[in-house]
Amino acid sequence: MGIDQHGRAIDYLRISVTDRCNLRCLYCMPEEGVAWKPHDAMLTLEEIAHFVAIAADEGFSRIRLTGGEPLVRLNLVDLVRDISQTPGIERVAMTTNGILLPKHAEALREAGLSRVNISLDTLDPAQFAHITRWGAIADVFTGIDTALNVGFDPVKINAVVVRSLNQDFLAFVKLSLTRPLHVRFIEYMPVGDSQGTDGLGWNATDTIPNEELIDTINERAKAAGLGKLIPLNNAAKPEGWGPAQYYQLEGAQGTVGFISALSRHFCGECNRLRMTAEGQLRPCLFSDLEFDVKGALRSGDDDEVRRVLHEALSTKPDEHHNQVGTTRLMSQIGG
Repeated sequence: MGIDQHGRAIDYLRISVTDRCNLRCLYCMPEEGVAWKPHDAMLTLEEIAHFVAIAADEGFSRIRLTGGEPLVRLNLVDLVRDISQTPGIERVAMTTNGILLPKHAEALREAGLSRVNISLDTLDPAQFAHITRWGAIADVFTGIDTALNVGFDPVKINAVVVRSLNQDFLAFVKLSLTRPLHVRFIEYMPVGDSQGTDGLGWNATDTIPNEELIDTINERAKAAGLGKLIPLNNAAKPEGWGPAQYYQLEGAQGTVGFISALSRHFCGECNRLRMTAEGQLRPCLFSDLEFDVKGALRSGDDDEVRRVLHEALSTKPDEHHNQVGTTRLMSQIGG
């Protein structure tokens, strides 16, 4: 594994395969989508697979494919197969909005994808349609059902917590009661334009610290006769590479996790690098500092690719220092 200048072991690579999406979430991209880029501006699937092979030689063992929505990328199953068969790669995962999983889940599982995280920020159908502009929440739940049915384990639900959305947090928690779903609440992070896209206006004031959120959920769970969330030890947590702190309602099949990116940041344990669909390697989500992997790959010099990778590792910051706003939107970085 790679070791950065602060002594952290970095073995997890998040790769955006596209900045396109089949939804137009208000906080993520304009209604017309992101600006069109020529085909050669983006990494090919072959280039991504080649970079993963080099990264695996340097000690990276875990890969997550993201977007945009990764499943809108043609021939993604082939990329999953190539990556999963790369020596040194132990697990391949994906973050998706779930809508296209019924079409692709079985083939992805057979190709070597081990697990999926499904993004879902509200359980209210009308609010979901408003946020996504044209999405139907029933399609997401069909995707969740499909993921469970084909054997992905674990299946995690990623819910970004936003104060002004007035989300029903207990309803999210109840998803873990009767099915092996692992709900993770993620503190809202002001990445991209801090005023949102097209006027949604999410900003740092919309962040709910996870300690406050846990108290709120416990109050509502107690009132509903469900008891309190029980902290889990490491052995009882679902498999994963992230920093969530996990809990469980008594008798639940799944779990509830909390990711505190701001109120109690986990930078000291950060184990990842990110690469955009344009082949730019980012040491930190909150920073605009990038390193050009695409140019190195297209030079045909693998040693240059390794040099860029090590340079990114060597400049990974100690923490995000509460920076607000980035030049790229989250769909352009990789969620």
